[in-house]
Amino acid sequence: MTNSPLPPPVKGPTYNLEQKFGGRVCGVDEVGRGPWAGPVLAAAVILDPDHIPPGLDDSKKLTRKKRETLCPLIMKSAHVGFGEATVEEIDHHNILQATLIAMGRAVENLGIIPDHVLVDGLQSPELICPTSCIKKGDSISLSIAAASIVAKVRRDFLMKKLGEIYPEYGWVHNAGYGTSHHIQALRLVGPSRFHRMSFTPIRNLISQGIAIRD
Repeated sequence: MTNSPLPPPVKGPTYNLEQKFGGRVCGVDEVGRGPWAGPVLAAAVILDPDHIPPGLDDSKKLTRKKRETLCPLIMKSAHVGFGEATVEEIDHHNILQATLIAMGRAVENLGIIPDHVLVDGLQSPELICPTSCIKKGDSISLSIAAASIVAKVRRDFLMKKLGEIYPEYGWVHNAGYGTSHHIQALRLVGPSRFHRMSFTPIRNLISQGIAIRD
């Protein structure tokens, strides 16, 4: 008798953690901690285990086209809540605290109270329901992966709209990150009211006498 080969290990996120905790388990992730402009945005997702869109993964591992294909499927089949923290809140608190604020708002905006919340990362907002922090959760939990996808698509859309107001910075393409194009535009025309004034590159420009635009 020959031994049957072991099945290959599962690659990518699974629904194992959701099944472990049971009930309505919510995945939470954020996007936009690193950019120099725009809000930080979080999403909370409770998947329907009988209708999980195939192909969910960490949004950073997916193409824009794939994210934009999966986003409406997630929105249609799952409970989804969004939350954001404004540039003013980022500058007033700091980016970490603003991220936690956005995550808390996303869970509140679900419209239902989860039985358990899985948060991507090492810190979680204060919630009324049990919470677990999952390091690299968007590569482990399907719910967190789904949250990462819808959050990314929504923030990219918001930055595209802001980029139509201030096209010089290239936000349609760089989503507010500090690309060479973005840096050059900042030196030429200065920061806008949607830039994060507490971030070192923007703060340095202001200290050099470059004025903030209307």
